Order: sequence, then structure tokens, then C-alpha cells
Amino acid sequence: MGHPDPIAFTIFGIDIRWYGILIACGMLTAVLLSCKRAPRHGITDEDVLDIAIWMLPIGVIGARLYYVLFNLDYYKTLSSMLDIRSGGLAIHGGLIFGVLTVIVICRRKGIDPLNVSDLFIPTVALAQSIGRWGNFFNGEAHGGPTDLPWGIMVDGVRVHPTFLYESIWCLLLFIGLSWFNNNKRYANGQTLALYCIFYSLERFFVEALRTDSLMIGPFKQAQVISLCAVVFGIFLYRYASTHKRI
Repeated sequence: MGHPDPIAFTIFGIDIRWYGILIACGMLTAVLLSCKRAPRHGITDEDVLDIAIWMLPIGVIGARLYYVLFNLDYYKTLSSMLDIRSGGLAIHGGLIFGVLTVIVICRRKGIDPLNVSDLFIPTVALAQSIGRWGNFFNGEAHGGPTDLPWGIMVDGVRVHPTFLYESIWCLLLFIGLSWFNNNKRYANGQTLALYCIFYSLERFFVEALRTDSLMIGPFKQAQVISLCAVVFGIFLYRYASTHKRI
């Protein structure tokens, strides 16, 4: 099976890509579910929307900036750097900028940023699960050659659908984190910590299969970041466990 046409439709001569549609759907779903779950965290819908209005665009900017910085040899012009419709968003950049945005806004509102992070992070995993299918339509974020029956055809070669592996894992992560978050027997920050640990473990091993990885010297940067995130998640979980439960 090969990847389908990346263009969903055209309006006034402008191609609208499935990549953008799916990422937008993932973001919208995350915000709507976070609004629904907000009362469990003692947070209002208005606060969720106020945070999302800043977090989402800044997260996208961070995801693009992160990707471009690790591909400066490819992005030679400003127009190419700004063209995200054809792909090129790094989830780690989006997460870093998104979390920093949450911290800043929560400080201004007098809200616990760990509580807010626990509210958003399960739905972030769901948004990733949905958004990863944009890579399928673009024919990107795949692995190397494979003989497995679920491989997909890219440029005449059957390859690992690593986007699918991550999409399935993120869906399971959303379910697991939602269950953990809903039982109310955790401390603020522990849901975020579990996301850091379990998403990063998956990403470390799936990244090993990918052929389009960003690099830090001889190392795949996503694997390096994933290892750091696992360590951070373990420390955060232990730190959060010593603080007040919500």
C-alpha cells in the first residue's frame, strides 16, 4: 500500500493538505477534551481556552523552529522555513515550547502549572495519534525496508510505517494516562511524568527504525532527547509524589 494524495482539496488555487487538516483536528480534539475534563482539575473552561490560545500557535512555532535548526543545510531561504504545509514539525520542539508557555501563563494566572500540564498531556497524546497520519499522506516519517505484511510502499520500496507505530502507541498512551488521571490518586505532575517516560521509551525504539531522523553529531537527536526525557520523567514523578495530591 502506498501513501495517498497529500492534497485534500484546493480553494482559490491554494492546495489544502491532509497534513495540516489532521494536525488541526488533533489540536481541536485536545482542546475540546481538555475543556470537558477541566472541572476535575478545578480549572475553568475559560482558563483552558486562554492557555490553549497561546500554547497551540507557540507550540507549532517551536516545532517548526526546532526542525529547521536541525536542518539548516536544507532550509536556505525564509520562504522555505515558513512553508510547513509539506511537513517538517518536530514534536519535541512543540512540547518544549508548549510546556514553557503553560508555565508562563499559569504563573500569571496563579494556577499550578503541573496541574494544568496533567490536564492537557493525555489529550496531547491523542492529538499526536491523530496528527501522525499526516505523515502517511506526505509519505514521510517512515522506516527502512521491511518484509512485514503491514509495510507501506514509498518510492517503490516496502518500508516500516513508523508513523503508524507511534499513532497506535499514542492512542494507548492517551487511554492509559486518562485512566490514571481520572482515578484522582496521584500528585500534580505525575501524569506529565508518566507521559515523558512512556512516550520517550516508545520514541527511542521507533526512532531507530526511521530513515529521516534529525541528528546531533553521530546520534539521532530524538533518541538523545528521549533518554533525557525518561530521566526527567523519573525525577519529576518522585518530586511530585512528595507534594500535595489534587
